[in-house]
Amino acid sequence: MTFADSGGGGVTAPNLTQDHIALDDTFAARRYFRKFEGITQHLARVAAEMERDGSLSREDAGILAAYVTRIAATFRVLSMKYLMAGREAGGVLGALTIDKVESGFPVHRELLTLATDTLQAARHLSGLPERGELIDRMIRQIVGDLEIPTRLQFALSQRLYYEALLSEPLFYAQNDPQAIWQGEGKGGRRRYLVHWAVYDSQVNLPTLYLMEVEDTGRRALPTDAGRWPEAQAHLIAQSLAGLKLVTIAGGFDRDFDDLHPKRLRRFHVGPMYSSAFTLQSGPIREVLETANAPAGEDWTLAWTLEVLQSERVETEKSGWFGTVEREIFALDPFSGRGVDTGATRTERAIILPERAYQALAEKQPPGFASVRKFVVGKGGRVLSHV
Repeated sequence: MTFADSGGGGVTAPNLTQDHIALDDTFAARRYFRKFEGITQHLARVAAEMERDGSLSREDAGILAAYVTRIAATFRVLSMKYLMAGREAGGVLGALTIDKVESGFPVHRELLTLATDTLQAARHLSGLPERGELIDRMIRQIVGDLEIPTRLQFALSQRLYYEALLSEPLFYAQNDPQAIWQGEGKGGRRRYLVHWAVYDSQVNLPTLYLMEVEDTGRRALPTDAGRWPEAQAHLIAQSLAGLKLVTIAGGFDRDFDDLHPKRLRRFHVGPMYSSAFTLQSGPIREVLETANAPAGEDWTLAWTLEVLQSERVETEKSGWFGTVEREIFALDPFSGRGVDTGATRTERAIILPERAYQALAEKQPPGFASVRKFVVGKGGRVLSHV
């Protein structure tokens, strides 16, 4: 069941043979990138709004805003790569491929290619003429030969792409964990906020993780050459949308006896639904059809937060004489849903323009009453409605 179907479900892995589409039309690709340029700006404002109302701490909001900035930069860079989609000579570059059903975002492969291109960007730039030379040659071809300089435009777009790869802070398929010092807790325990992010290959969505950890090891976690690389690798390997938070946190707790996960949060950024680019179903489709919004305002973005909280600690034997602490996590007590979700609670929100919100308010589809609405008004102002 998807968010579009019920207004509150989770994300579902796509059918790779049917759910992807290539944006091989120049103007369609540019409209798509312009749409996401606006959406990422709104996401930063949503994080600021959640900080104002106390849903996020200032530090949490700052971390999320930094990831959103990197997501926005990634879309800008991809827009340069595919600036000439459908027009470049011989169609050698291809076109941006997006998940048109469950995500609305580029497919995971696009992010993998981005990372590979970054490693080779300097070599590509060394073989391309400078910007000024390309522009001069384009002008001469337009004025002197009365021709559209398509090949030169393509070369310039690629130069801009490779330059941006080396200068922009990008969101990659894998964004390794970082630890932020939070002070000392009871008994002098070191406390950290560990955050990381992935572009989940199962659902083609940016997924952000924040975990509060207590450290009872001999050395501080970020400076421990033995534990920290292993902990980073463990967390990245377990960062899959199909895994429940209790599975991720429980596995980490068992594998690292002196690291104690107290709270784990997972933010799903998306899916994005748009009548122009995605094949949504259920209430979302009806809302967008009723809104009949102009280009640039015909979209809705889902934002889901899962939270897993440690409830208490139990001690168990380790070896002949030792003992270790094990976290007991609180699961959602209502209707047994905690067992299904693997989380203490799940909060869902949607971000949508004013016109789409008006259509949603009129139709009042089932399943959306408990979904928080962030409405984008004139001038990009974001208002929160429950």
